[in-house]
Amino acid sequence: MGRLTAPLRQVLAQAEEVTGRIGGTEAQREALVRHGLAFRHARPPRAYFLTPAGHRLRQELLTAAPAPVARAAEAPSGVFSARTGTETSAPADRAARLREVHSAWDGMVELRRMTNPDGATDRPCGWERAHLVQAAALALEAGGCRPGVAGAGGYVVADTQQPEAVEIRGGEESGELASYADVLTKAGWQVGEHRTRGRGRLLLASPRRA
Repeated sequence: MGRLTAPLRQVLAQAEEVTGRIGGTEAQREALVRHGLAFRHARPPRAYFLTPAGHRLRQELLTAAPAPVARAAEAPSGVFSARTGTETSAPADRAARLREVHSAWDGMVELRRMTNPDGATDRPCGWERAHLVQAAALALEAGGCRPGVAGAGGYVVADTQQPEAVEIRGGEESGELASYADVLTKAGWQVGEHRTRGRGRLLLASPRRA
């Protein structure tokens, strides 16, 4: 940590939590690459993302920082956040949102390649297991599924009391739950459909391990 300048530590701390995408100047991003803390994605727009070492150092920086500094680094303004279906409004610019989602998913796939022991990209990595709701929501949105808005239509992802499992509700239209299950399965999740006490339906999804 001591080898990084204060501006580089700030860029690292302000990286997006979900994807590890970093901002800053080109020179700062390249400096983090030289330190082994970031890499540049091979596909356009060739954005920069944290490596596993960068993610670990970011967490150390936020843990060591005073509370106001840590909160500022994690402030949602301008930072990508997976839409879980609990939001109260839709994105103002749908085209821009689509680009952000695709970039975030590319970063997640690269994180899988770098952190899964066998380099597999077809199943979730450790970060996804530690952030189940965000990971499942990103997979759904990147797969073309529509998030719910203000409780109307679309998917809603939530925690469950079961270990390593989330629930997905929604799908008022015929076949929507099945399409959510298909997207998650292709993204490396194990998915099962269940009936609720009110005779509704939901999905339970867990990250596949093999």
